[in-house]
Amino acid sequence: MMEFLTAHLLTLILFLPTVAALVLLFLPSTAVRALRWTALVTSLIPLGLSLLLWQRFNPGGELFQFVERAAWYPAIHSDYHLGVDGIALTMVILTTLLTPLAILASFNVQQGVKAYMILFLLLETGMLGVFMSLDLLLFFVFWEVGLVPMYFLIHQWGGEKRHYASLKFILFTMGGSLGLLLATQMIGVVTGTYDLPRLLQIWPGLTTPENNLFGLPLATVKTIAFWAFVIAFAVKVPVWPFHTWLPDAHTEAPTAGSMILAGVLLKLGAFGFIRLVLPLFPVESQLYAGWLAALACLAIILGGLGAFGQDDFKRLVAYSSINHMGFVVLGIATAALAGASLDGTIALNGAVLQMFNHGLYSAGMFFLVGVIYDRAHTRDLNAFGGLYALLPVYGSILIFVSMASLGLPGLNGFVSEFMVVRGAWPVFTLATALSMIGLFFTGAYTLKALWKVLHGPLNQNWKGHISEINGRELVVIAPLMVLMLVIGFWPAWIVDVINRAVGLWF
Repeated sequence: MMEFLTAHLLTLILFLPTVAALVLLFLPSTAVRALRWTALVTSLIPLGLSLLLWQRFNPGGELFQFVERAAWYPAIHSDYHLGVDGIALTMVILTTLLTPLAILASFNVQQGVKAYMILFLLLETGMLGVFMSLDLLLFFVFWEVGLVPMYFLIHQWGGEKRHYASLKFILFTMGGSLGLLLATQMIGVVTGTYDLPRLLQIWPGLTTPENNLFGLPLATVKTIAFWAFVIAFAVKVPVWPFHTWLPDAHTEAPTAGSMILAGVLLKLGAFGFIRLVLPLFPVESQLYAGWLAALACLAIILGGLGAFGQDDFKRLVAYSSINHMGFVVLGIATAALAGASLDGTIALNGAVLQMFNHGLYSAGMFFLVGVIYDRAHTRDLNAFGGLYALLPVYGSILIFVSMASLGLPGLNGFVSEFMVVRGAWPVFTLATALSMIGLFFTGAYTLKALWKVLHGPLNQNWKGHISEINGRELVVIAPLMVLMLVIGFWPAWIVDVINRAVGLWF
């Protein structure tokens, strides 16, 4: 039994959510309590297996571990090929942690509970598949699988403008996916394989044949594939100016949908840059690294300005994701230019850690916005005021998570952003210096939100009409807070795994 578990650990983690979704399919729609608890309990199994994966992972071992391979599409040389390195492992842990928390946060959903829970479980499989795939075509399949459930979650359970937001989400992301499919097929036709470990060996230095695809020189094919990958992943991060779908999707999505969208789905784009763009296109990445750093700088600054200008609490947090993910892109750009140098290594370590950290505090912030919205039925910051007197527990938690997002030393946000800035400063000094403007506005919009919600004169309209955070909600936020604190004081346990993986990539 243990041998089977070890040999197929990734497959079990990947497809158990889909099996759980099939189980829910046979439960009656009226059995709401059974649907909720079945979804929650079954979503905890992949989390347990992921922790086992973490425990058995050898940071000093081979690049890809727990590899599984089986024939899938032999005619075009595409296989069912799974494996994880230290970077993918951290993203698998993040995904399997946030999914049960999001499902628990969704226990107040009353309409269409069966379809809602099934979509969440299918979404988990799609996200995990992207992180585990070692075959380009399989990577694309799971990339697309992750889009469809989120579209329906926004479209069916979102806010007043959910139809517009869901359509904008699917059009932007699928538009980028078309280029991703094109690039994947081009690489497969030229090389005769979709196997990522094999491509890492042959594609970067491939110079012949000169006319392989539609009579195009190989250099042109590589350039087209590079830009197709870059645009697809830039839309997903999102990198400015491809970001406009994000605030609308976040604002209209249900609370748990926003948790997963910010916590995991945005990381798919950054992961694509790290997994595919940097190793497969080192020359092109280095050539255009300055442009990517400039876009990252703009995302940090304009995301902070956009957040500061919002009076909708959820929209403010949505724009903050653009601001924080800009640091991830800045770290990636630094690694693209500096390569295996100390600066490039530190920056890429910081970028991966920032992906994990942002997943924790952004999911926490969206959840806390949802908590107060469920009680007040408004997200207008100007409608609150002085609520700390009525909600001291909620207020303390909101301050804690906000400080992690702000980058307060001692909490997780500081560690990763400091690593990115430290690595990027010698490489992109001007872009890094200008990005500090964005950090200033990070503090400004965070304090603005806290002031308008918790401090100032008490709005008497809420006295006796708003209740404290409950036990179920505390269970959702507590694991995220613990991790924010642990990483803030002791980041070595996760940085070591990431650092060894980065070293193997370079």
